[in-house]
Amino acid sequence: MSNLVLTVTQVNTYVKSILEGDPRLQSVYLTGEVSNFVNHYRSGHCYLSLKDDQSAIKAVMFKNVASRLRFVPENGMKVLVRGRISLYERDGQYQFYIDDMQPAGVGAMQVALEQLKKKLHAQGLFEQSRKKALPPMPMRVGVVTSPTGAAVQDIKNILNRRFPLAEVVLCPVLVQGEEAPSQIAAALDLINQKKAADVIIVGRGGGSMEDLWAFNSEEVVQAVARSDIPVISAVGHETDYTLCDLAADLRAPTPSAAAELAVPQASDLLAELHIVRATMIQNMLLMVKQARHRLEQVEKSRIFQHPQDILLEKRMSLDQISNDLVSAYHRKLFEPRKKLAEMAAKLDALSPLKVLARGYTVARTKDKTIRSTEDVALGDTISLQVSDGKIHCTVFEKTSMGSENK
Repeated sequence: MSNLVLTVTQVNTYVKSILEGDPRLQSVYLTGEVSNFVNHYRSGHCYLSLKDDQSAIKAVMFKNVASRLRFVPENGMKVLVRGRISLYERDGQYQFYIDDMQPAGVGAMQVALEQLKKKLHAQGLFEQSRKKALPPMPMRVGVVTSPTGAAVQDIKNILNRRFPLAEVVLCPVLVQGEEAPSQIAAALDLINQKKAADVIIVGRGGGSMEDLWAFNSEEVVQAVARSDIPVISAVGHETDYTLCDLAADLRAPTPSAAAELAVPQASDLLAELHIVRATMIQNMLLMVKQARHRLEQVEKSRIFQHPQDILLEKRMSLDQISNDLVSAYHRKLFEPRKKLAEMAAKLDALSPLKVLARGYTVARTKDKTIRSTEDVALGDTISLQVSDGKIHCTVFEKTSMGSENK
């Protein structure tokens, strides 16, 4: 037997042909746990491993398959896959090529719903604090639903019965199928853009989970959450909640219940109006009674009974005030004059001119006032200040007390 020499490529090609030639490996159902999951965003292909307690196998899911999934695979998730086993010739690695994937033990739709719910909850779209109160008396009610279903007719009938003043603004949309989410979201945005309603009812009649799936779409939930107009979700099921229910400002179990919640009962408003009217009349009568009582008290008062006496008292009081003002004026005017005259008299009495007027003189030399005979010498020229002028003299003689000097 001769030795056969093969290239690596030949070996890989041969092994691949053996794997792909085995019909048992071309349509295989495989269950395992997802690990090492990678979504290649440029190509759209997904790469992962499937493992159990003892082994693992590489797997790939191409874009056309991954785009059909209603959920996103996650590490640790147990799945059931269908596909084929082949060899990737370049690396010599055999792997599982996935044609379909379902969550093991639970439906794909339920997994997708839980994943989206978790995502939107993290964004805060279900927070109670962001929910808006419904208007107490809306005059325009927007309705986003199918124009042919029973839901729209139920809503119209109840609105007309409860509050006929309200105008129904219908935005017809598909409520199931691939185009339903985009139509519902567009209708909500349009009503907000045009400010066409005071409150919006969005929903449909009952149905299976698949029928209601449009109201679990992220597109619809985001539109409900960004609506400036309060939204009532009415998807027509009593027990199960859609994501639209969680994002809406109020959830109603049925479209009929939503109409009941959207508007007040006209008869209740009339009853309240009668109560308000009766209260207003009662308050007005009480005010009139109180005003009449005050008027009677005023009429009995002294100012109405004896007005001349009060006028006389006021005149006397005015005269007294006038006299007090005059007296105060005189005191303020004449007392300073009297004090000024007294001060002038004192200053006049102390004036040197007064002393001179009584016969006294003031003798001065050129430099100083003469207080002693020692302040002058014989022959000095001095001046004498008298009351009406000065006298200039020459000293011929001076006499001290007890002696004489010539």
